[in-house]
Amino acid sequence: MAHLDKNERIVIIGAGAFGLSTSLRLIEEGYTSVTVLDRSVPPVPDGSSNDISRIIRFDYGDEVYAKIAREAYDLWQTPEYKDAFHQTPCIWTSQGATPTQPVQPGGADYSLKTQQVLTKLGQEWHPLRTVADAKRRFPTLSGKIDVPNFDAFYNTTAGWADASLAVRQLLDRCVASGVSFITGPDGQVTDFEKAPDGTVKAVRTANGKRIDGDLFIAATGAWTASLLPSWNSMLAAAQVVGYLRLTHDEVAQLKDLPIYFNFSTGFFCFPPHEPTGYLKVACHGLGYTASSDKAVSSPPGMSVSSRANFIPEDGTKRLLAGLNDILPHLVSRGFERVGLCWYNDTPTGDFIMDYHPEHKNLFIATGGSGHGFKFLPNIGKYIVGSLQRKLSQDLLQKWKFPTEYRRKFQEEVFKGDGSRGGPERRELTGQERDTFDSALRAASNRQSKI
Repeated sequence: MAHLDKNERIVIIGAGAFGLSTSLRLIEEGYTSVTVLDRSVPPVPDGSSNDISRIIRFDYGDEVYAKIAREAYDLWQTPEYKDAFHQTPCIWTSQGATPTQPVQPGGADYSLKTQQVLTKLGQEWHPLRTVADAKRRFPTLSGKIDVPNFDAFYNTTAGWADASLAVRQLLDRCVASGVSFITGPDGQVTDFEKAPDGTVKAVRTANGKRIDGDLFIAATGAWTASLLPSWNSMLAAAQVVGYLRLTHDEVAQLKDLPIYFNFSTGFFCFPPHEPTGYLKVACHGLGYTASSDKAVSSPPGMSVSSRANFIPEDGTKRLLAGLNDILPHLVSRGFERVGLCWYNDTPTGDFIMDYHPEHKNLFIATGGSGHGFKFLPNIGKYIVGSLQRKLSQDLLQKWKFPTEYRRKFQEEVFKGDGSRGGPERRELTGQERDTFDSALRAASNRQSKI
């Protein structure tokens, strides 16, 4: 479907970063009928595009993403996005394993690749070869960072975005531009109605509503594999997040804290979020899976008002171990809130922006793999470019729908781009699932604070 009529009825399923950015781009290019469906009004409470902070950087070991991320970084400083953006230095580290911190072996290699890409593109980066160098440059890092084989670099051309604020502002622009939204049970897609030749005729929603369209775009993130045939090309994996409550004085004392990211352990930390008083820490690892009868792994489908206050015990230990390296005086305080952030992983960490092989008018825009949000200002341009088949052949190939895993799910190929740290991926235990379900039920009745 490379040739598109500007008057076609376009239905986008999913109101996260990919869905909203795509909807606005379509309207800007003159498409007249764009409708976005979701079970919640964005920012979707348990979606990966909703939080107090997301890293905005172009430090990549992949030249393609580095270039596009640099483009996005510049757009974050324009009037449309600057209210949500905070420029902050970012320090990237690697290390060897410790008794409390399992690592992935490729952290140092990915760090080196990233430095090489930045150099090739003429972008700044600064080495920090010892812990003493790191603490001298960033004195707010009060911990000993007593780890083997420490190495690091930093970049001042980086920052973080208040993700929830950015999504709310983008939603307002979409509505003002003419995008239609259907949310709640009316917008929660449960199935596709297809013709014998595979053409999608309509979607069915949770309350039985039928919504017709000519072109359907699934920007459904970690829920994609439970909604449509994914051919084992994606995997929903949960990452752990923790929020510590700071005093007003502590927020002021830590205002110069850099973003701290450890490629080997996956641990990362943001500067304080002044509006909420939270210090947020998280892990960017291989994550946790939750098998279901519809997919190899899938996040819960119920509508909630906030993330469930649950992470596995070993996830808590990882967060505290990372925090102990840099801000040990906060470890004993513990977390006021925790949560799981669901990635939609692909084997290589590449996005998927392609038509489904069996459904000629169903376009897949997903596979954020834990690094998609930073592209909020420009990802729609690339999704629509792929939709129209106007991108370069290199990009179309990079973001094609993978078909090589259709016959059998192969968990071992889901290693990402080399930037993941920490232990191997594992399935949530039965007891963890029960505790998670209880926390979900509580979250469904709780007003979100985050």
